[in-house]
Amino acid sequence: MKKHATLIGLGLLIVLIFAGSAANFYKLGIFERLSYTLYDYCLRLTMPRTVDDRIAIIDIDEKSLKEEGRWPWSRDRLALLMDKLFDKYGIAVVGFDIVFAEKDESSGLKVLQKIGQHQLKGDAQFQATLAQIQPQLEYDNLFASKIKDRNVVLGYYLTANQKGNNVSGALPEPAFPAGSFKGRPITFTSWNGYGANLPELQKSAASAGHFNPMVDVDGVVRRVPMLAEYKGAYYESLSLAMVRALLGQPKILPGFAGENAGGYAGLEWLQLDTAAGKLKIPVDSDVAAFVPYRGRQGSYRYVSAADVLHDRVEVDQLKGKIVLVGTTAPGLLDMRPTPVSEVYPGVEVHANMISGILDQNLKEYPAYMLGAEVVWLLLTGIGLSFLLPGLGATRGMLVSVFLLAVTQGLSLAIWHYGNLLMPVANSLVMIALLFALNMSYGYFVESRTKRQITGLFGQYVPSELVEEMAEHPESVSMEGESREMTILFSDVRGFTSISEGLEPKELTLLMNEFLTPLSRVVYKHRGTIDKYMGDCIMAFWGAPLPDAAHARNAILAGIEMQQTLKALQPHFKERGWPEIHIGVGINTGRVSVGNMGSEVRVAYTVMGDEVNLASRLEGITKQYGVGVVVGENTRNAVTDFVYRELDHVRVKGKDKPIAIYEPIGLVGEVDKAMQDEIKLFHEVRRLYKKQDWDQAELQLMNLQRMSPDIALYRIYAERVAYFRKNPPAADWGGVFVFQTK
Repeated sequence: MKKHATLIGLGLLIVLIFAGSAANFYKLGIFERLSYTLYDYCLRLTMPRTVDDRIAIIDIDEKSLKEEGRWPWSRDRLALLMDKLFDKYGIAVVGFDIVFAEKDESSGLKVLQKIGQHQLKGDAQFQATLAQIQPQLEYDNLFASKIKDRNVVLGYYLTANQKGNNVSGALPEPAFPAGSFKGRPITFTSWNGYGANLPELQKSAASAGHFNPMVDVDGVVRRVPMLAEYKGAYYESLSLAMVRALLGQPKILPGFAGENAGGYAGLEWLQLDTAAGKLKIPVDSDVAAFVPYRGRQGSYRYVSAADVLHDRVEVDQLKGKIVLVGTTAPGLLDMRPTPVSEVYPGVEVHANMISGILDQNLKEYPAYMLGAEVVWLLLTGIGLSFLLPGLGATRGMLVSVFLLAVTQGLSLAIWHYGNLLMPVANSLVMIALLFALNMSYGYFVESRTKRQITGLFGQYVPSELVEEMAEHPESVSMEGESREMTILFSDVRGFTSISEGLEPKELTLLMNEFLTPLSRVVYKHRGTIDKYMGDCIMAFWGAPLPDAAHARNAILAGIEMQQTLKALQPHFKERGWPEIHIGVGINTGRVSVGNMGSEVRVAYTVMGDEVNLASRLEGITKQYGVGVVVGENTRNAVTDFVYRELDHVRVKGKDKPIAIYEPIGLVGEVDKAMQDEIKLFHEVRRLYKKQDWDQAELQLMNLQRMSPDIALYRIYAERVAYFRKNPPAADWGGVFVFQTK
């Protein structure tokens, strides 16, 4: 036990953190979203996927719009729809997932009245006819008369804004007047505005209900507030209002949690007492009910409104049905994201709620389930905290997987058999985290060699190489050894004058701005950064891990460094900084690599003549006006690049001359025009070495016309002019000798 005291303590701390989240002392968004995901999974797994024949949806679909015209239709058509539904088809109740907020003036009555007041003011026959037909043209009154004394439930919506002055139409009588729940710890969804129906329509209707859903933080509709608060009064939902209309308008009775249980008296259900028995509607802490989705769209019979208006529906398809009038036409925008579909008709949400209330299969989330979640979390968490440290990786994984399965299975069983919600997101994440903690703790304690490698090389090489070295520590040696490697030097041209023109802070910012992206390029191509020397980067390839493509990776890095710096120039200009240009020298050869230094300080680095040559190559990039120069060993090691041979030189400190090259690009990626230009320059180099100054000058003139911005052609033109007057020795061979570094 003492051996694992630290690990047990960390485990118990994690348990306490998760217990606090489960007990709602604080909210952690990741668990809330995971809870939604698990809820949706349970819902989709257990929903019946059957069609409820008790409910029909009169659909204002594309077909209806095509036959009857665009929405909104004139109210005389809706009046006809009411006659058809009640008189011909004998439906039980109809609810509108639509608001009739504006007067219908489509009949032309206003125009006729205006004519009667002016042009035909004295025409007695016109006035008499107008008075006779006026009732038929008052479409709102006509529609109101058709819903009067019928089981019609209108819909409306509640709104919220800062000003609180967005009100239109007339609200129904509230289900509970203001002050009904005064002093009780109940959180209602509260609104300060509404969009309701015309007063004459609301007065004629049997009742009305709001069709506001409860939209969770992920934008999905999982609940509907059964009661919503406006100015202290409480208004029922459309689905609840329709059930009450169907059952003869029974009174809504609030159901409170144990009145004498710890002083808690939260609203946990609503009850309807009917002749057939009691209907219980469980609600959560927001007085919302969970929508019991039966399945995807089509769980209820859809009937086109046009077919009803034109008598194309069999009577038995609608007789005695609960009817909802709504729309699935895309242009009318009543589609919502739900757990069963990202695009789901809003009218079918209400249908699901009506089914759930009538079938009494609404999921419950009573207050005591919060306590049950916390208890389960503590039991599993404390048990795992003491058990896992003593188990190996395999047994620990088996125990953790078993508890994960038991937790999810318990939640599903409670959901299916008890109709209860038991959130387990906190428990599932906690179990996984406790397992990860124990495994990672053992991993780090037992893998000191890997951590040492990470500590030693983390500052030199990219994280991917560190991981490879940690996986195969036997392939890494800190002792000095001889290897064939590729070395890269990059340096800023004219840095001294640049630094003299900037304040120290600005200079520091500038260096960070270009050294950081250039270092990332080295890392991207599996390079090791040896050191920063002021504005210079020294890097190498081929150690600490062997790299068969070290020369190729170095060339790719050098070219990309130039491209990266070019992309930074607009940013430098915005900051008021000078343009930055670098030279890159690359050389391949056998060098010594390993930990080198003194007793005071050591560093993992490379040494040797080939390292010095790489530095010299960087220094002469500016002599040829090119960005990258590679030595002949590098050029010979990488054959899938197109190169321009720059010169044959003897650098300072070297007796043997070497060929130097500029890498242009990968074979197959260099266009023909550039290839032809390179070929022509190589011909210039041949003529130059033969001391055929006239022909060389002629070809150089052609090259300068082709690419006047390339400094290399100008340099060779100056050399040709010089050697024409000062011919070199007969055995010269075209070697150019550098007297400086």
